[in-house]
Amino acid sequence: MHDSFEARNELEQNLMAAQEGQMAGDAFMKYLMDTQVFMPVKDSIAIEGFTGSDKAVPLTLKSEDGIEVLILFSSPERAKSFVQDYPGYDGGLLAEFSWVVERTGSGVGISINPDWSVGMDLEPEMLQQLRDN
Repeated sequence: MHDSFEARNELEQNLMAAQEGQMAGDAFMKYLMDTQVFMPVKDSIAIEGFTGSDKAVPLTLKSEDGIEVLILFSSPERAKSFVQDYPGYDGGLLAEFSWVVERTGSGVGISINPDWSVGMDLEPEMLQQLRDN
């Protein structure tokens, strides 16, 4: 876990505000749906850290409960140290969070900024609610 966290973009500022209770949870989720996130992907063609094929595989891990969790970050820089433990995930793509949610299968959760003090985990049920609205 990284000790110090300095917000480097609007998403990180709003994540901090939501975690500190300065921004309502529903207001943050509305903001998040229209915001870009960084998704590390494994790709057979990695060009300067960005994916070059349509066969990109997003980084997912199993939680302690056995739930598949899609890993996302608030910026490509936040992903660098985390993906070092997962060979092949040198690339990634920036995508609207709503696009990611629409394409995430049922029963899958999302973790934004794992290993950072400012981030969030979304359970599969929460993602289903977002898809339904």
